[in-house]
Amino acid sequence: MRDVSFPARLARLEEEVAQLRRSGAERDELPLYPTAFTALAFSDATAFTTLWETTFAPRTAGLSIGLALVGDQVASVNTGGAWQLLLGGAVVWSGSVVANYTVQYAATTLDLLPYRGTQEVLLQIQTRRTAGATTGGRNGNGGSIGLSPRFARML
Repeated sequence: MRDVSFPARLARLEEEVAQLRRSGAERDELPLYPTAFTALAFSDATAFTTLWETTFAPRTAGLSIGLALVGDQVASVNTGGAWQLLLGGAVVWSGSVVANYTVQYAATTLDLLPYRGTQEVLLQIQTRRTAGATTGGRNGNGGSIGLSPRFARML
């Protein structure tokens, strides 16, 4: 016979809610793909250039993402720049690359709720050079900005 007492039903309900909360805490890695065939995606352009991108269907409330960035050094001149992350063509996060020739880290959690009804969203990570050498460097166009995602997790 099934126990239908209120305390038993309440205990069963609390356990089911706890299971739902635990299963909702799972994280999915979101793959990002480079737009160039180099070990560290980089660009020496002075206009924003996409270095990493992916398309995905937003099915969670947030996206936790971390980046590693570094400015180049050409003939003892450090290169600085800017970066931005776009979701569906709109800039949702941005920052600068300080011209000090050291690796810099950035991390945030993006709100995906405005995109939940969308079938597919394009995520792009772009950089541009704003300071530093304008000649020399790998391609002769001056210093570059290197960028690599450290992680991208759907929360």
